[in-house]
Amino acid sequence: MYEEPVKEHRWLRGLVGDWTFEGECIMGPDQPPNRMSGTETVRALGERWVICESTTPMADMGTATNMLSIGYDPAKGRFIGTFMSSAMNALWVYEGTLDAGGTVLTLDTEGPSMTGEGRARYQDIIELTASGERRFSSRIELPDGQWVTFMTSTYAKA
Repeated sequence: MYEEPVKEHRWLRGLVGDWTFEGECIMGPDQPPNRMSGTETVRALGERWVICESTTPMADMGTATNMLSIGYDPAKGRFIGTFMSSAMNALWVYEGTLDAGGTVLTLDTEGPSMTGEGRARYQDIIELTASGERRFSSRIELPDGQWVTFMTSTYAKA
């Protein structure tokens, strides 16, 4: 069944291309941030989906390969997607929304807690900037309801 793409599908096209990124990840409260860098290729799957494949060298672990898929479901009124990494056992399933300004996509998900016990709520946030860069951050909801950012990256077109 054919459905016309909507503006949210067109927003995803802004992710398409070859990117390089640099960022940092906080691995624990008593540890300094880990610096990271890598490359990402984002391709369109028709007019409704994007597939993002990135590689990141990881200390003592070789290179992590990550796959992110994002689309938009007009019936739900939400972006949908998945994330998987060669460095993790979990498959992350997303649902999210675009902010009123049309620049920030917040993807909600649930996954293993960083403590290794139970599950936690997470948000991955993608921002397309006016300068053509892209910003990415990940945050976790603590038991008290506070959200804490633990990873940030800035992407530039390669």
